[in-house]
Amino acid sequence: MGNRDAVALDDPVGESLRGHHAHLARRFGRAATYLPGVATFSAVTADPDPEEWADLARLLGPGEFADMFSCPATPPSDWEPVFVLEGRQMVWTGGSRPHDAEVDTGVIELGADSVPEMLDLVARAQPGPFRPRTHELGTFLGVRDNGTLVAMAGERLRPPGWTEISAVCTAPEARGRGHAARLVGALVARIVARGERPFLHVAETNTGAIALYERLGFETRKHVTFRGFRTP
Repeated sequence: MGNRDAVALDDPVGESLRGHHAHLARRFGRAATYLPGVATFSAVTADPDPEEWADLARLLGPGEFADMFSCPATPPSDWEPVFVLEGRQMVWTGGSRPHDAEVDTGVIELGADSVPEMLDLVARAQPGPFRPRTHELGTFLGVRDNGTLVAMAGERLRPPGWTEISAVCTAPEARGRGHAARLVGALVARIVARGERPFLHVAETNTGAIALYERLGFETRKHVTFRGFRTP
């Protein structure tokens, strides 16, 4: 994979908000963020000046959460740090098609009518941020056991040529059955089929997930730091 092919992954939030997710964006000046209820991620340009940070502060409002995702730019000193999380960005390098053609067995698509169940699963499995309208970012797939949603995964950021796999989670009582691998495999197959490449982000401390993704054909592209702030 050439660096040119992956340059959009250096600013996945901004590239998504300017492109595939423009219909889900709010913007002021050069700053942008997602609509409330969709995602908390915000974006500024590669080398933002004080005016651009002021634009983002006006866009979000006073005392509001600014989730800067993997953006390395530092906001002004009156922005209060909320969290710092070390992680990595991984890209799928498994070739032209997923290894297991049967990964889709038992996997179902989840729509707006499944949101209450999805939010309940997220509350129990804690995969990371997921909101009532997050499912609008892309396709979400799930696995049911006796009618109960026990595992899911979906598409999130969409920089040009790429689709991020996210919200990979399994209910505590259903772990160890291969649900995550099947769901990620099914999403990889769909993403590759439409001519895009899968990528994902994972916390550095989540060694089990990193090992799973490596088995499924993902490799680390770069290490990133996720950061959140509160506006003045």
